[in-house]
Amino acid sequence: MKAVVMAGGFGTRIQPLTNSLPKPMLPVVNLPMMEHTMKKLVALGVEEFVILLYYKPEVIKEYFGDGSRLGVKVNYVLPEADYGTAGAVKKAQQFLNETFIVVSGDVITDFDFREIAGFHEFKKSPVTITLTSVSNPLQFGIVITDKEGKILKFLEKPGWGEVFSDTINTGIYIMEPEVLDFIPENVPFDFSKDLFPLLMEKGIELFGFKAQGYWKDVGNPDAYREVHRDILQGKVKLQIPGKLVKHREGVLFLQGDAEIPKSVKIRGTVVVGNGVEVGEGTLLENTVIGPETEVGKRCQLRECILWDRVKVGDDSKLRNTVICSFTELGSGVTALKGAIIAEKVKIEDNVQIAKDVVIWPEKFVESGSIVSSNLVWGERWKRSLFEGGRISGRINVELSPELAAKLGAAFGSTLPEGSWVYTSRDYHRASRMIKRAFVSGLLSTGVNVLDLRQFPHPAMRFLLENTKKVAGVHFEASVGSPGHTDILFFDENGLPIDTNREKAIERIFFRERFRRVGPSEVGLIKESSYAADRYQRAIEESIDHKIKQPSYRVVADLMNGVYSALYPELLAHFKVESVVLNSYFSEEKITHLPILKEKALWSVPRIVKATEADIGFIIYPNGERLKVISDTGEFVPNYKLLLLFLLALDRAVEQQVKVLVPVSCPSVLDGKLKNVIVERGKLRGIKANLLRQFALVGDLNGRFIFPEFSLSPDAVYASIKLLELMSFSNASVSELLSAIPPFFFKHVIVSCPSSKKAKLMRKISEEAMEKRASFIDGVKIFFNGDWILLIPDQFTDNLHIFVQTEKEERGRELLNQFNRKIEKWIEEKE
Repeated sequence: MKAVVMAGGFGTRIQPLTNSLPKPMLPVVNLPMMEHTMKKLVALGVEEFVILLYYKPEVIKEYFGDGSRLGVKVNYVLPEADYGTAGAVKKAQQFLNETFIVVSGDVITDFDFREIAGFHEFKKSPVTITLTSVSNPLQFGIVITDKEGKILKFLEKPGWGEVFSDTINTGIYIMEPEVLDFIPENVPFDFSKDLFPLLMEKGIELFGFKAQGYWKDVGNPDAYREVHRDILQGKVKLQIPGKLVKHREGVLFLQGDAEIPKSVKIRGTVVVGNGVEVGEGTLLENTVIGPETEVGKRCQLRECILWDRVKVGDDSKLRNTVICSFTELGSGVTALKGAIIAEKVKIEDNVQIAKDVVIWPEKFVESGSIVSSNLVWGERWKRSLFEGGRISGRINVELSPELAAKLGAAFGSTLPEGSWVYTSRDYHRASRMIKRAFVSGLLSTGVNVLDLRQFPHPAMRFLLENTKKVAGVHFEASVGSPGHTDILFFDENGLPIDTNREKAIERIFFRERFRRVGPSEVGLIKESSYAADRYQRAIEESIDHKIKQPSYRVVADLMNGVYSALYPELLAHFKVESVVLNSYFSEEKITHLPILKEKALWSVPRIVKATEADIGFIIYPNGERLKVISDTGEFVPNYKLLLLFLLALDRAVEQQVKVLVPVSCPSVLDGKLKNVIVERGKLRGIKANLLRQFALVGDLNGRFIFPEFSLSPDAVYASIKLLELMSFSNASVSELLSAIPPFFFKHVIVSCPSSKKAKLMRKISEEAMEKRASFIDGVKIFFNGDWILLIPDQFTDNLHIFVQTEKEERGRELLNQFNRKIEKWIEEKE
């Protein structure tokens, strides 16, 4: 058997550790990560390796050479472009004339490869995929098998709502050479996304072997520290190289010669490389020290990883800290709550490093400094900058002007030089500050800015879709988190940027590979004086003239948002009598959404009733979300508001139209609408061409998209559109609501740690196996006309439960039943 080692990744998420090393070469207990796997394969009987290279190939070639040091032959393949996992292996086809195993160079595992090979030989399948269970499968491909191990379904890098199992594809495959004939030449082609589904379509059976043991994808700095912790605690069956020396409170692995005085305390498991020097009175606990490193006197190093040729001065105290090669720390340096210090950094004496700080390569820190921030994203460096196309952070803590300028430069570097971008903001002074810093970064990359200044982002997104601008960025005070500012990124269609663009921005941001242009190419900045007029005229032209005839009376609470000037003018244009509340600016109020919402829900219904108005609107400060109060003065719950729009649309149109709603939308109108065809699906990440197929896209949070006007949620347009639909159907809000059959609907949120989500969804999927169920988004289980839906939250440690029943008693019974099951599944051990 031969072996293919995938070693070409950039290691973007684990920066800055991969600043000068490809990720597979990061040291794990002082050996390159990929060497541990290669040694296991040598023990299996592999005599010939193919190493697939891409990022910093010379580092791997120089270390492994021809393979003779390991007693094997090594061939190197360097694809000229990124052809995906399968496409890269295709480039090695000339070397793969017999059964071969594919492994990733950036994982640590103690799987028994002999068992995997034995399973492959027994099943006589062209492909065997090694599977394992993990607590968080979002970054991996989920695999569904039958009892015999036959692959039934693949789900590549799912969202939480698609997680039906915690069994994932580890990227370890055993293959027969004829499989390579199905991979096209010189085009991007992945194993899980392309090759395996293709083989299954052709009727070729694939098998999955669920391996027992330890497996970890070392994808970020946290995982890098965790894998060391697990090795030193004996959770991994991995042979630590070196001579074992027992101490009173621990064990020491000596890898060559080292100077360890008797006064040095060894606790737990400590690994020391060749040529290491440790000063008198130092404590080493569960720590790895690389070759030629010097640690001073009276130091305390707990759960630390030091690479080669590091110097640590006397009396320094470090915990959970990674220090890369050629870095020097002076005396009295403290980093007690985790830090990443990259290579060739010089830190002088008595420096204090705060929690989770990352210091990037070749930086200098003066004596006595307190390092409380870093070049990465505050305390969230280990995850991602983005959540659903936006970045949110505390002003002047995570989100500083310096960081905003770098974000602008990173974003601009992904756009064509000379292109134009819209920028806009709310009226909060912090939004203005961050936007100006961001724009400076954009201009430095040669990107031009059309600044809309204070402008609603739904309106900016409308302009994006109808102009030739390539992107838009909006800045606003976070309505739910006081002291936070949100930065929202949109593509040329006004939609949130996709994950590929997010990753591209993060890659440039973390590596600081900004495009810089000369003085004459610096971007231009212009302001638009007519943007608001254009948006207002577009609404006026889009809404049918019949809205003028009923002469509606409206009460509207603008919640101190950005539509204070525009909305009353729109209502006046359509001859709507109105009482408009909270139409003035208040920085304090817009950062306290719960208080604004509570006051609006108290006052608007009362004013509607007192003035005998036809309808009441509450428009959220950012202009996205809408709440409605009926002519009877009753608040319309969000789930009924969506049904209200469906009914109004159904009565207003004269030919069939399609609408898209979430899977959680109540189904009581199914089969009762004449002209509206309801489709249910996932609303996040939906593309522009698909959105344009629908007359309406709505969710259960008061967001409504009318693609005839814009592809983004717009509460202002939705409110006036509802008036138009009501005028066509000649029905009041209360009359439309009375046409909805009585039913019970409830949405509850229960706590669910991210580490338990995959297991929980597997249990729920198993619960649904013998019942009628849907797996479009989460798991929806039907009980005759009733149903319950469970969807993990994409970003928080929560699980959403939706239930719809004919009778309330049955609905609460179902909720209690599944709550008990969920508590049991979360607590039970496997």
